[in-house]
Amino acid sequence: MSVDQVIRPDVLAMSTYPVPDASGLLKLDAMENPYGLPEALRTALGHRLAEVALNRYPAPRPAALLAKLSHAMGVPAGAKLLLGNGSDEIISMIAAATARPGAAVIAPMPGFVMYEMSSRFAGIEFVGVPLKADFSLDMPAMLNAIAARPGAVVYLAYPNNPTGNLFADDEIETLVRAASGGLVVIDEAYQPFAGKTWMPRLVDFPNVVVMRTVSKLGLAGIRLGYLAGSAEWLDQFDKVRPPYNVNVLTQACGEFMLDHLDVLDAQAAELRAERSRLAAAVAALPGVSVYPSDANFLLVRVPDADKTFAGLLARKVLIKNVGKMHVLLANCLRLTVGTPTENAAMVEALAASL
Repeated sequence: MSVDQVIRPDVLAMSTYPVPDASGLLKLDAMENPYGLPEALRTALGHRLAEVALNRYPAPRPAALLAKLSHAMGVPAGAKLLLGNGSDEIISMIAAATARPGAAVIAPMPGFVMYEMSSRFAGIEFVGVPLKADFSLDMPAMLNAIAARPGAVVYLAYPNNPTGNLFADDEIETLVRAASGGLVVIDEAYQPFAGKTWMPRLVDFPNVVVMRTVSKLGLAGIRLGYLAGSAEWLDQFDKVRPPYNVNVLTQACGEFMLDHLDVLDAQAAELRAERSRLAAAVAALPGVSVYPSDANFLLVRVPDADKTFAGLLARKVLIKNVGKMHVLLANCLRLTVGTPTENAAMVEALAASL
């Protein structure tokens, strides 16, 4: 038996998605909400989860959860929702459903790595269009890429990861109209921190779907993502969805927490305020540039990202070194916004590591 004779050559050449061991470290690398739930809410959630029938398969389309989610997240009338095991699975579903001969996926770069990875897994051409030096969209290049590939899937992260900025709405609208023969996925994973959304505009643009996750809102552990859009699109993606992809504990937890969104919204407000304080503190360090962010992280440029990252790690602070992800990110680090105490420790370690 030979693995080389069975596994696809492109898969053999790939690396697995890197998830570093954060044991014993101040973990500020993955844009997680640093706040837990209040004790009373934890207790109530525990009682709710204890009632879940673990011996039964989950509902493939849980009506109560979908209704609550649609209402809470302002999904417009006429639009449907599709649930996924995080937005990662939704991206994979879109790739599986669109992997026809000549298919293409277009996305600005640097961007979320799963757009490219899922495309490669499905055998779809991936076209990464570099952003401009200020991380704004290169509109002529994007329009050329769309014109050359009619029917492509276009991903636009709003705000973008790892740069943290929101692309201009008028430019997004121009791209949406240019891609009228294909599909535009607006990825709003960081919407709780941006305060802006394309959700209400779904009724205006039939070739647009909005993708979100509850991960950044404070529920990363339950792995729940959702896609909003017209039935014309979602009914097709539903065909490639694994039949029981969202487990019963995730469904119950999601439904429970939608009744307590005020707690998560208050935490998001704290993180938005802390983001401003952290940006000011980091910008005051010598040789450090901080880019504007509408997410729960900051992209910063330092004189030597590898040296600084190693220094932070030696001081038990884990952040993300994105310096080698793309030429535009040379010597850049991504800092997740934590609690005031965590941020103070990170700034102290960063100052000592420069």
